[in-house]
Amino acid sequence: MMIRTAALALLLTSAALPALAQTSQAQVPLPAPTSLPRALPPIPAPQDIDYPGTIGIRVDLTDLTRKVIRTRQTIPVRPGPLVLQYPKFLPGNHADTGPIQLVSGLTVTGDGARIEWVRDTVDPYAFHLDIPAGVEAIEVDFEWLTQPDNAIWRVVMTDEIVNLQWEKALLYPAGYHHDRIAFAPSVVLPEGWNYGVALDTVSREGDVATFAPISLEHLADSPMFAGRHYRRVEIDPRGDDVHLNLVGDTAAAIEITPEWTAKYESLVQQADRLFGARHFDRYEFLFGLTSRLGGIGLEHHRSSENTAAPSYFASATPSFGSRGLLPHEYVHSWNGKFRRPSDELVPNFNVPTQNTLMWVYEGQTEYWGDVLTARSGLGTLEEAVVNLAEIAGFYDQQPGRAWRALQDTTNHNLLGYRTSNPWPSWMRGTGDYYREAALIWLDADTLIREATGDRKSLDDFARAFYGVEDGVWEARPYTFEDVVEHLNAVHPYDWASFLRTRLDAVGPEAEAPLDGLERAGWRLTYVDELTPVEKRMMGGWANDFQYSLGFTLGSGNRIASVRWGSPAFEAGLGHGWELVAVGDRVASAEVLREAVTAAKGGSEPIRLVVKRGEEFRTVPITWEGGLRYPRLIRIEGPRDRLADIFAPRRR
Repeated sequence: MMIRTAALALLLTSAALPALAQTSQAQVPLPAPTSLPRALPPIPAPQDIDYPGTIGIRVDLTDLTRKVIRTRQTIPVRPGPLVLQYPKFLPGNHADTGPIQLVSGLTVTGDGARIEWVRDTVDPYAFHLDIPAGVEAIEVDFEWLTQPDNAIWRVVMTDEIVNLQWEKALLYPAGYHHDRIAFAPSVVLPEGWNYGVALDTVSREGDVATFAPISLEHLADSPMFAGRHYRRVEIDPRGDDVHLNLVGDTAAAIEITPEWTAKYESLVQQADRLFGARHFDRYEFLFGLTSRLGGIGLEHHRSSENTAAPSYFASATPSFGSRGLLPHEYVHSWNGKFRRPSDELVPNFNVPTQNTLMWVYEGQTEYWGDVLTARSGLGTLEEAVVNLAEIAGFYDQQPGRAWRALQDTTNHNLLGYRTSNPWPSWMRGTGDYYREAALIWLDADTLIREATGDRKSLDDFARAFYGVEDGVWEARPYTFEDVVEHLNAVHPYDWASFLRTRLDAVGPEAEAPLDGLERAGWRLTYVDELTPVEKRMMGGWANDFQYSLGFTLGSGNRIASVRWGSPAFEAGLGHGWELVAVGDRVASAEVLREAVTAAKGGSEPIRLVVKRGEEFRTVPITWEGGLRYPRLIRIEGPRDRLADIFAPRRR
């Protein structure tokens, strides 16, 4: 109302006023619209029928300077209405993350004549066209404007590497299941480059690679890493079906030693022994050794996208997380791709996904990924135990369970895909259905072992649930009831209640699922001194005061990750304050550690001088518990089931 009143006042003071003055007291009529947008037909619902013909797609990756990927598609059509969709709900993202905002220059022609499109006014991922009579195929051209930095969108093009994700470089006809739409893909590569991909190459002419026709479902599940520096390494102990495809910022980054190759061969072997079947014709690890490409760890049925530091193979001890990335994504070929939650198995990429079983999809994958990291030799038993201690400590001290159950965190991506959060301990989020759920699966594993005298374990569940239909790589859906049924087949128990009480635990009395540690013969405690291995594994330990004062100290002495309800929180500190001084000493992490140690067992508060903008404040924090870091210690008597779980399988 305020805008219309202001506009009317301006009109009444304009030079055109005399012509309207005779209409005193009468309302000035608004001009009639010259045209209205035509009514758009509904977007056709996906049907389980074949799309007539094969869609050709050529993606040009050569514009490295401007970081632009160009697409040309040839789509067989019939006269009449047609809706083209851009993928919205991307597999592995568990949310509506298709970057439609980066699509530009969309142009459609048929028989050489331009055909105009209209974007759907409700769903901006859909484009309406009217195909003229006589047109049997249309040409669709557009650009994917990839970004030069990781500020908002992940970098997928550098001068040395391109990460082509097909689903971000195509449109497809609405009204069909994505497994019933055939594509014939090809790429134009920068001069002299090579690539890794799970597609079948049928020809390579110069810098143009052409691949065998494949369904849209599997095309979107078959990304490419292409690079100036490329190497393919065979790591299949029983054949030639599993490979590392290495691309790097430099030629030195992809130099892999026989020792590293042997570890990845062991990973493949241990996965075979765990699951007892393979659900791919071949598997291609796409592994970028880079600091320039955006970081990624993303699962696919016959491949995975992974990155690590350029020094990964040259380092004596890369981070445990980096070493555990490929095992985690490899497990997804069985869990998440072959066996897939029923509410994730949608008919096309524009039907909303649901994530109710992410604690299986990601949580059990996290568990098996860590297990295979140790069993393959990519990590040691000691490292696996330290990693578990970190996870257990975090959830033991997490206050967010007081209001939000683990089950609800499976909705987190749908609430806003991995949005930033200055209060992770209270808000909870994506990591919980990975790591807290992994503790639930440890709990289940040790329960089975204890109840059966260690004759059975969660390994038996894995083989029965995932190790069926060897060689099949079409998805098989599962439900909560299926999971319970297969657990009962291994060891009869009230598994439905076991899972639900842990997944739905909420309230001030709700606790982290740590029973599995005790059954494994270990107990969580807290110490003020770390071993060399713990310091290496807990890379930020020197700045980590989470379990004492209740925050971490970031770059520039910025206070971050304040734990809700911690001493720092109760003292009024929040994210972003700068620590200026500790008592009468200039602030540093070392000075703060010394102050926390000196205050142990005393009654005097630790005085922090903090700054935010132009404001300074002296904050006294009462804490007499000293430095605290999580550690697992052995319980005398019970069997060491962690050693059993992480030991490599001999058959």
